[in-house]
Amino acid sequence: MRNQTKQHLEQLQITMQQLNLWQTMPPAAEAFLSEEPFSIDTMSAEEWLQWVFIPRMWALLESGSALPNKIAILPYIEEAMKEFDELQKLLAPLVALEALLNKKEC
Repeated sequence: MRNQTKQHLEQLQITMQQLNLWQTMPPAAEAFLSEEPFSIDTMSAEEWLQWVFIPRMWALLESGSALPNKIAILPYIEEAMKEFDELQKLLAPLVALEALLNKKEC
């Protein structure tokens, strides 16, 4: 399961890069202080994926910590990025990752 999680995270990053959503500069440090879900008040959805979600998931994997066994980020990404023409391409690795993590305890 951990290897599959890594593959889905790698695919998410590749997809974001292909769709020109991957940024070279992080948001301002203050953006990371948000206490709102998904840092909705300080980051765009793609910023949150790149700078918060993906690094946190990698940190859990690298430390051998338990992975979340219930996640629900798809509804947020679908709503926040509903105007993005390539949304379905972005959602594909997220759908796979969410299905994997929600299926079993990690």
